[in-house]
Amino acid sequence: MRIIALLLLAVLALPANAEEPNPLLEESPLPYRIPPFEQIKDEHFGPAIEKGMAEQLAEVAAIANNPDPPTFENTVVALDRCGALMNRAMRAFSILGSGLTTPAIQKLETDIAPKLAAHGSAIMMNPALFARIESVYNRRASLKLDPEALRLAEDVYDRFVLMGAKLSPENRERLKALQSELARLTNRFRQNVLKEVNASAVPASREELNGLSESAIKAAQQKDGSYLIRLINTTEQPPLAQLENAALRRRIMDASLARNNRGGEFDNRAVVVEMARKRAEMAKLLGFPSSAAMRLKHQTAGDVETVNRILARIAPAAVQNARREAAELQKLAGDSAPITAADWAFYTEKLRSARYAFDESQLRPYYEVRRVLNDGILYAATKLYGITFKERRDLKAYSPDMFAYEVFNSDGSALGLFLADFYARPNKRGGAWQSPYSPDPGLAGTKSAAGMHLNVPKPPEGQPALLTHTEVNTAFHEFGHVLHQLFKSVKYGGNSRVPRDFGEFPSQVNEMWATWPEVFENYAKHYQTGAPMPKELAAKIRAAAGFNEGYLTTQLVAATILDQAWHQLAPEQIPTDAEAFEAAVLKKHGLDFPLVPTRYRSAYFSHIFAGGYSAAYYSYLWSEVFDADAVAWFRQNGGLKRANGDRFRKLVLSRGGSKDAKAMYREFRGADADPIHLLKRRGLN
Repeated sequence: MRIIALLLLAVLALPANAEEPNPLLEESPLPYRIPPFEQIKDEHFGPAIEKGMAEQLAEVAAIANNPDPPTFENTVVALDRCGALMNRAMRAFSILGSGLTTPAIQKLETDIAPKLAAHGSAIMMNPALFARIESVYNRRASLKLDPEALRLAEDVYDRFVLMGAKLSPENRERLKALQSELARLTNRFRQNVLKEVNASAVPASREELNGLSESAIKAAQQKDGSYLIRLINTTEQPPLAQLENAALRRRIMDASLARNNRGGEFDNRAVVVEMARKRAEMAKLLGFPSSAAMRLKHQTAGDVETVNRILARIAPAAVQNARREAAELQKLAGDSAPITAADWAFYTEKLRSARYAFDESQLRPYYEVRRVLNDGILYAATKLYGITFKERRDLKAYSPDMFAYEVFNSDGSALGLFLADFYARPNKRGGAWQSPYSPDPGLAGTKSAAGMHLNVPKPPEGQPALLTHTEVNTAFHEFGHVLHQLFKSVKYGGNSRVPRDFGEFPSQVNEMWATWPEVFENYAKHYQTGAPMPKELAAKIRAAAGFNEGYLTTQLVAATILDQAWHQLAPEQIPTDAEAFEAAVLKKHGLDFPLVPTRYRSAYFSHIFAGGYSAAYYSYLWSEVFDADAVAWFRQNGGLKRANGDRFRKLVLSRGGSKDAKAMYREFRGADADPIHLLKRRGLN
């Protein structure tokens, strides 16, 4: 069952050419059922979704009106398996909407959002269907269900309750209206962010680009010979670390901070306020004091008090560290003028160079994208899990720039398909993410296909794609999500879902292999000569691992607290001025440190207003508690060993959400996660 996910996606029903077959109406013939992107046209989505909604509603009606007494199989399992066409079309649309959007797709998203929300509500608020689910739930103890079946029965019941199944008819109608409005607003926010990122590109002269690498300068050059610095979705912009021109640095930072905040058609401030208000009202209808309380009930953190405690512990120490770092940067810059947020990255690189005798430009020649992927990311996975990879050049997905690999278990049996989309495009959303390209495991014994997506600037033709150290870590991180998807082995599709605040944990663990000596030495080689990175330079990277941690943690915790602040309010507490509210929240928590702006401002905080992370951005820090503890376990047990990988795969990665996350971790580790490892890592102990 993929009902909840449907509420976050959108399409428009438009007529397709009647003479042309619609590839979405049939199961894909491609390996691992990945969408046949070369055959799919924008106009195919509408009819496929319309038919998919109709089919799914008919399947749901058959379950709800079944004259036989409700059982786990004829109700919960039947629901878990329905909606194949709907899910297939939505999966393809989601992939293209994020990775290769078009004006037609954006219009599709806008126009059908209310219809899609209504479709989800029609299922989740079907009284006859819920009565059968509730009957199974109430008898679950006597049904002798195995642990996975019991988990699914309880999860489905809880989700229906959270979607209003027990509300009065009047309140159900109000909830439907709220869901429809939120779907429309979410889509508007998402599209505004993408359009503003492109509209906010900063013009520069060739002379102002001094400090950037030649490949970066060529990438910034436009067809007419002018130069543009394109922005990414975070507040901090990568060129700030290299650009020598202070005025250009400030223009870039100002443009970054002003995105979606400066009036005009892409302004998201009113959208943010309205979304927060409707989310708070929805939570109140469902009996919760706030949206955060509702969202956290079924996460591993459990409640807002627990999240607030960990944030209150981290924030003051992070800011204290950041202020100490700022004093060091100012000393390096001199007394002629105070440094600003636009200067932080630039002087940080100078300080890193002075302290550790290296800078980012020395590293990039050793991080060629295909070598990082093949000899680093995939090499580590083979060593740890025994899986192997065979490139499939015949599978290009939706872009010729993508890489595809078939993945095999150590016994030679097929495991799944992995796709990688590294390069940024104007019609690709910002950030980095993993997407499933095939039905979830558990549905008719399917194997997974999973893709990872980054936003690395594509080099000019004939030039190598050289990554930053941060981009290398991001690639290892996203591949951790891919492994989690590929390794899932559950009976039911619904059990593939993982709590949001546990889902980042496996991907964060996978980052450790980026600098593990055996892995690092295998991929960190000069793109021209093949010579390994000098050992003294590699040693400096490890020595600098905790460098600038105050800044990074302050950025992250500020965004996390901002998310909680928006979503811990009751409806009557929602502010009318988004910017004033944001400023007040940061000041209240001592995070109003102008040299370290929050990682995302509210108006372009896509994670929480368009990406499913509302009241859940804390997940990155929370998951890091598990991550840091697990990394300590790996180190204590020999690191990159097959036995360690097999244990992690068996007890964590393969189980998806089929078991309580904390219990799952406890079984793997032999104890609960100790937060001391996180505090030490971030210099907060």
